[in-house]
Amino acid sequence: MDQRFTIKDFFLFSALALLFVTLLSAMYMVDRQWEKMAAMQKIMDEQAKDLRNLKSSIRSLDQRLQGNAAPVSGEQVKNRQDSIPPAFRRAWQATQKKDYSDSDWLVQSFGVNLKSITPFISEDAYSAEIQSYVLESLLIRNPETLKWEGLVAHSWQISDDGLTITFQLRDQAKFSDGQPIEAGDVAFTFRFIMDPAIRAPRERAYYSKIESVEPISKHQVVFQFKESYYDALALAGTMPILPEHFYAPYLKQPNTFNQSKGLLLGSGPYRLSDPTGWTPDKGIVELERNPRYWGPVQPSFDRLLWKVIENDSARLTTFRNGEIDVYGARPREYDRLKSDPELKKKAKHFEYMSPTGGYSYIGWNQKRRDKPTRFADKRVRQAMTYLTDRDRIIDEIFLGYAEPASGPFNPRGAQHNPGLKPRPYDPEKGRELLRQAGYEDRNGDGILEDADGKPFEFELVYFQGNEDTKRMVLFLKDLYARAGILLKPKPTEWSVMLDLLKKRDFDAITLGWTGSIESDLHQIFHSSQIADGGNNNIGYSNKKLDALIERARATVDEKKRMPLWQEAEAILYEDQAYTFLVRRKTLAFIARRLHDLEKTKLGLNLGIVPVEIYVPEDEQKYGR
Repeated sequence: MDQRFTIKDFFLFSALALLFVTLLSAMYMVDRQWEKMAAMQKIMDEQAKDLRNLKSSIRSLDQRLQGNAAPVSGEQVKNRQDSIPPAFRRAWQATQKKDYSDSDWLVQSFGVNLKSITPFISEDAYSAEIQSYVLESLLIRNPETLKWEGLVAHSWQISDDGLTITFQLRDQAKFSDGQPIEAGDVAFTFRFIMDPAIRAPRERAYYSKIESVEPISKHQVVFQFKESYYDALALAGTMPILPEHFYAPYLKQPNTFNQSKGLLLGSGPYRLSDPTGWTPDKGIVELERNPRYWGPVQPSFDRLLWKVIENDSARLTTFRNGEIDVYGARPREYDRLKSDPELKKKAKHFEYMSPTGGYSYIGWNQKRRDKPTRFADKRVRQAMTYLTDRDRIIDEIFLGYAEPASGPFNPRGAQHNPGLKPRPYDPEKGRELLRQAGYEDRNGDGILEDADGKPFEFELVYFQGNEDTKRMVLFLKDLYARAGILLKPKPTEWSVMLDLLKKRDFDAITLGWTGSIESDLHQIFHSSQIADGGNNNIGYSNKKLDALIERARATVDEKKRMPLWQEAEAILYEDQAYTFLVRRKTLAFIARRLHDLEKTKLGLNLGIVPVEIYVPEDEQKYGR
C-alpha cells in the first residue's frame, strides 16, 4: 500500500528542519565563543609578554643610567641594597648584573616517578625540592653565614627562658591566590600537622616539642614550647606555612588529603597552575612563576620543569641534547664526561663533598609482621657490617668519589664522635659473630643455617632505576655468599619502596638520608618513631639511646650538647642498627647558560630560594 505525504508529515519535517537549523546555529555560536576566548587569551598572553619586556627595558635603562649618565656613589648603592631584606639580597645582587634577564625555563629531571607532592604526604627529597619553591616559612638560613634571616617574618623575639618565640609577619606577604598571609595561617599549619587524622607522623614527631602556636594579631604569632629545645628557632622558623582557606576543608575529609597526589598551594615564587590537579601519571612536574609573588625580588625563570627520566642512559642523552639543564653523573661517567670536548662547550662540571650531604645505608628490619627477625640480634647486624667491604664499593663502584660512613653524623661536623672509625672489612670476625648468634653450616652445603635448620637468606630491596645501586647489590650478593649467606636482590619501583617502608614489609633495604648542619636523631632512631608510620622503619629500639637523644634535644648549650650527640653516635656504632655505607661526592654537570652558580656552605646554590641563578637573554631557549 502506497504511503501518502500528509500535512502531519509536513509539520514533522518542518520541526526537524527547524531543530537542525537551531543546532547548526548553536554550534556556530559556540565556535564563535571559542574563537573569542582564544583571541582574548592571546591578547592576555601578549600583554603579559609586553609587561615583562617593559620591566626588562626599565631595568636595562636603569642600569645604563647608573653606569653612564649619573655615577652612583658607594653610599647610594649601599642604601639601595640595605633597603632589600637580608633574605633577598643575594638574589637582588644577581638582578644588578649587566647580563641579568628574568625569563626562560630551568629544566631538570628526576630519576624516580614521584608518588605525591602534597605537603606531609610526600616522603622523599624530590618532592621536598618542589615544595621549597612553592611553600615558604618564617625564616630562611643564609647560605654563606648560616645565620637565620627573616622571610615571611621580618623580626622575632626569644624569651629569656627560650620557651617562647614571637614572630612579626610582613604585612605585604600573600599566597599565590592573592589571599594575605596572616598569623592565623601559621597557627593553622601547626594544628593541621598535629591533627592525628592527618597522615603526618614524621612531622608530628618533629614538632612535638611545641606546646602551642597562637596568633596575637593579624601579623604576630607566638610559639610556646613545652620544654627547652636546642633548635627551637629553626623548628618554629622553618615550618612551612599553609593557607588555612585552602587546606582547612581537608580537616573534615582527612582521607581525601591523605590519599592526595598534588594538593600544593603556598606563597613562594612559583606555583602549580592547578593547585589540586597534579598526578604522577603526568611524567613531569611543572611550576609557573607566581604572578602575585610578594617578595621584593621576582624569580628569574618563567617556569621550572622536572622531567621524570628513570633510566640513567636516557637521562644523559637528554642532557647531551640540551633538553635538561642539570645532570647528576655516575662516577664511571664523570671521569669520561669531564674531558669530553663537546660536553665541555655546553656544561660546567662540579665535584665536591656537600657540607649537608647525607649517607647511604642498609637498614636491617628487626621486626616484621609483629615478629622479631634474625636482624633483631645485634651480633648479626654487626656481622653484616664486617662482611661488607666498603673500601671495594668505593673503589670499584664509586671510583673513589665517596668516603666510608661510620655513623649518621658528618665527619667534618662537631656532632661526629672522632673516636669512631668505619668498621673494616673482616669476614673472619663476621663469621665468628654469626657462630655466636647460632648460625652454622649444619648440612655441609655451604649455606649457614639457624638452630632450626633454616638457611640464612634474605631479600634486599633497592631502587631498580639506579645502576650503581644495582651493581653494589650484586657485589654484596657475591660477598655475602662467601660467608654462607644468601642475598636475594629485590629491584623495586620507587613508589613501591615507599609503601614497603611504611608497612615495614621487608627484610633489608638500601636507601639514603639527606643531611643537615646539625642532625636530630629523634625521627629516625628514637623508639617512639616505630609506631604510627614514623621514620624508624626498621623497628630499632635502645632505651639508653632514647634517653641521650632526649637530653641532647633539651640541651641548648652547644658545648654541652655535642658530647651527648657523640655518645649517641657511639651507641649506634655499637648496635649497627644500619650498616652505614658511604657518603658520596656531588658530581654534577650544569649547562653553561645558567649564570651565577657558586658553591656555598649549604652546597651549590642551584636550588636556593630566593632564586639566585639566571639565563642571559641571548642564551635563552624558552619563554619569550
